Amino acid sequence: MKFDMKVENKRVIITGSANGIGSSLARAFSERNVQSMILVDLDESNNSTLAKKVGGTAYKADVGNEDEIIKLVDYAKQNMGGIDIFCSNAGISGAGGLLSTSNEDWNNIWNINVMSHIHAAKHALPMMLEQGSGYFMNTASAAGLLTQLGAAGYSVTKSAAVSFAEWLKITYGERGIGVSCLCPQGVRTPMVEDAPEIVGSLVSIDGLLEPDVVANEVIECIEKDQFLVTPHPEVLEYMKIKASDPDRWITGMQSLTKQLIESFPEAETMLKDLNEEEDSS
Repeated sequence: MKFDMKVENKRVIITGSANGIGSSLARAFSERNVQSMILVDLDESNNSTLAKKVGGTAYKADVGNEDEIIKLVDYAKQNMGGIDIFCSNAGISGAGGLLSTSNEDWNNIWNINVMSHIHAAKHALPMMLEQGSGYFMNTASAAGLLTQLGAAGYSVTKSAAVSFAEWLKITYGERGIGVSCLCPQGVRTPMVEDAPEIVGSLVSIDGLLEPDVVANEVIECIEKDQFLVTPHPEVLEYMKIKASDPDRWITGMQSLTKQLIESFPEAETMLKDLNEEEDSS
């Protein structure tokens, strides 16, 4: 079922709102005269400042904790009367590699990058189904479609986030529930700007986009009920290549890994799994 979800006068939740794409989404929704917004982040200082600027309500929560999502949904029901659009945007980069990662590393990134989307849908869906409409915008990454070198946890969780968003739309799309999944490459956010040079170079291969540009495209896709939001058009082309010849794609990614190790001194540390394998052989 295709439908129009105009964002004007809608009740919106945005997680990961204090910085980057989340703060740009808050500004973009505000410019389009939404009825109300709850901005969710652990960064109380930046989040409160933003909320005052855009006319939203700042709310502190750990989105990887199901109990806190339950409380958030109840808060939205009491203070906004319901939820029309839930932007499950929070995410982390997590630890790199595989061999040196701990169960705690995996649990942390899994809870934030995957379970936060699942908790949001599980507890906001009943309200949306009762009112006959609702929309989920889940932020994933191009890494969820194409893999990110050196980052097993990030690649796996973002892939799972895409898969869950797709399942959600397939299962509930005919019942008035829209779903969009944001999968950008490089965006000028603190996560990218604070990362090692090799990471910044890798994700910005097709250019770094400003978060405001991404936020505006997200809203356009919500209003068109478009599933994949790919601000970098190259991502769709890469997906076609990967789907048409997976072995060729993997070979190309292996070659790119070798090039990175040769070009960046810190690459050997970031991709330390390769060195650890060599040392143990």
